Amino acid sequence: MKTWIDPTPVDVPDSLLSVAGGERIVAERLARHGHRSADDARAFLDPSAYRPASSNELPDMDRAVARLQRAIARRERILVWGDFDVDGQTSTTLLVSALTDLGGQVAHHIPNRFSEGHGVHLPTLQALLDGGIDLLLTCDTGIAAHEAVAYARSRGVDVVITDHHTLPETLPDAEAVINPMRLPPEHPLRELPGVGVAYKLVEALYGARSSDHLLDLVAIGIVADVMVQVDDTRYLLQRGLEVVRNTTRPGLRAMIERAGIDPAYLTEQDIAFGLAPRLNALGRLADANPAVQLLTTDRPEIIVERVNELEGLNQKRRFLTRQVYAAAQQQIQDAPDLLKYAALVVSGAGWHAGVVGIVASRLVEDYGRPVIVLSEDGEHASGSARSVVGCNIVAAIRSQENLLDSYGGHTMAAGLRLPAEHVFAFRRGISQHVREQLGETDIEAQLPVDAFIELNDVDLAFAERIGQLAPFGNGNPPLTLATRSLQVKSRRTLGSRGDHLDLRLVDDQGTERRVIWWFGDLESVPQGRFDLAYTVRLNRFDGKLEPLIEWLDARPADDELTLRGRGAAAYEVVDYRAHADPKGALTRVQAEYPDVLVWRESIWDVEGVDRYELRPARTLVVWSPPPDPFVWESALETAQPETLIVFGNPAPFDQPQKLLNQVAGLLKYAASNKAGLVTISDIAALTQQTERTILACFHWLAANTRMRIVALADDSYQVEMGETAAQRGADPGRLQQLVDETRAYRAYWLRQTL
Repeated sequence: MKTWIDPTPVDVPDSLLSVAGGERIVAERLARHGHRSADDARAFLDPSAYRPASSNELPDMDRAVARLQRAIARRERILVWGDFDVDGQTSTTLLVSALTDLGGQVAHHIPNRFSEGHGVHLPTLQALLDGGIDLLLTCDTGIAAHEAVAYARSRGVDVVITDHHTLPETLPDAEAVINPMRLPPEHPLRELPGVGVAYKLVEALYGARSSDHLLDLVAIGIVADVMVQVDDTRYLLQRGLEVVRNTTRPGLRAMIERAGIDPAYLTEQDIAFGLAPRLNALGRLADANPAVQLLTTDRPEIIVERVNELEGLNQKRRFLTRQVYAAAQQQIQDAPDLLKYAALVVSGAGWHAGVVGIVASRLVEDYGRPVIVLSEDGEHASGSARSVVGCNIVAAIRSQENLLDSYGGHTMAAGLRLPAEHVFAFRRGISQHVREQLGETDIEAQLPVDAFIELNDVDLAFAERIGQLAPFGNGNPPLTLATRSLQVKSRRTLGSRGDHLDLRLVDDQGTERRVIWWFGDLESVPQGRFDLAYTVRLNRFDGKLEPLIEWLDARPADDELTLRGRGAAAYEVVDYRAHADPKGALTRVQAEYPDVLVWRESIWDVEGVDRYELRPARTLVVWSPPPDPFVWESALETAQPETLIVFGNPAPFDQPQKLLNQVAGLLKYAASNKAGLVTISDIAALTQQTERTILACFHWLAANTRMRIVALADDSYQVEMGETAAQRGADPGRLQQLVDETRAYRAYWLRQTL
């Protein structure tokens, strides 16, 4: 339960009320956000009333346009260098599409997160220039690429940079550097994402030609990068949403269909929770270059292959996110003093760095303060930061740069890397700086309420009126409404796996309304009377529009409320943990439950899926004990079973030497057959272990054998076989401790009541 902040009174001019269609709540929101004149409010609500800024107001735009026009006219070879997040993917796709349309000779490269990392990777650039490049054009990256720009120039290759990240002390010596951070703070182009900057460049290149067909990419990038919805950024999103709904890109249409989204009613929420996570999974867990292919091709066989790849990776991302989130919350529970710091900094060995940004965003919502989530790989910790309004997270991180190896980002989000031994000092130092930015008051999770209303106020007309404020997002959150003194009349689970709640609430006057609590817990439904905070939006269900009320938070009404904690599991358990013939029992289970999903790891004589292939399943078989509570909780949250059938088959690698032998075999295979590339997460699933245990195996093998195991990025490593064994030695105690912890948890799991 959060601390509610009641709305403060605000004067609303009659002219503003008129623009809001007579809806005072909308007018009050506009006034509180600084839109006090009718013209300003109208421009915020209606993109046709907004006058966008000229592309030429961006510094160096004229130089960039002239250089690209010359390259197109001379048939020079242009290399577009992007970034692997969704903003970078859409930026790259936009520039490749537009420059090709203009007759340019265009190639592209998005760096691999694991082997190259953020920015312009110099060895890769050298190889690409050797293949013949005349002009390097960056998007969503490059603002700190001094060495790469200098090298390109030494090769006679000009560089045009388009980026939106925080400026370094000096700009690279490029032909042009287009970055909205070079503009004054209040400039309407200041909050553009990388794809927005790329779009403004194309807009200038197109001249009188329309570039509207590219706005679908811009809208996806704005939402995915959680940009502040002000000025031109909001205007481009408003117009871009309509283009997404009617997109002509076959790959994007296939993504929308696979995500189960009705394109005619697609909103920013569908991008945020449906499209962006799928594209992000590609960049976080694999290679993002196929995203450009998906968004530019019209070949059905490629589209099917790419969409299937996105689905599989997105499924793995969800599991890893749940696992790291559960571990981070456990760390906070075990060390509550972490919440005494102004910035919440959590770290863990083996946490997949590809999902720590997502976890950081969730923790910001939970605790209402800047959050940094770090993944430790032994000597170093790397991760992501997410911030709150009023705190420039890059400035806060910069204040501790003496402790860091590297960092970069923008006001609300950043990445960083530092020696693991500096994490404590970093937590203390950055919290001091955050406290200076946010003030000395206690930092707590707060819920600002826009208005208290009666339950009978919520109808279709009301939802349509407040919908004028959409699209919602960073800088323009949905209206938080609240109603006092409600009771639960009925409740039922919702969704194919029962993971949401459909509640019927009633007020003291007998008015009833349906409320949806996404991922709500039946055991936490309030008893007695309570106040409810919620959002309202238009929803299309069975071909009809309805006002959808979505649960946010509840608080006691007149001290009557009891909010119960999580109770008993909402599934039936069938227990075969002590069965004498588990395979025979499994055969009978599969015959009795035709929809059964078997979760098995490292045991290949039983057909099934590993932890990253889990999906919603009415009946879930757990073949062997999980390695720790975080994998177990994540598995249950992913599968959401109604019937849980558990077996107790022993894990095959429950001793350090057995595990080391298996991991060594997998690494040798990778060195011979997979160019030496491995990930900790995949080996953890193959051996039925935790990521931090596999990390300890890597350290031991690198120190005691002739294997050379080099960390690349996230949980990806390069394995090579040296001529002689390493002589460094390694303490086996850490690996023994982790294996013992896993064995102890499995023993507990085998005897506990599930």
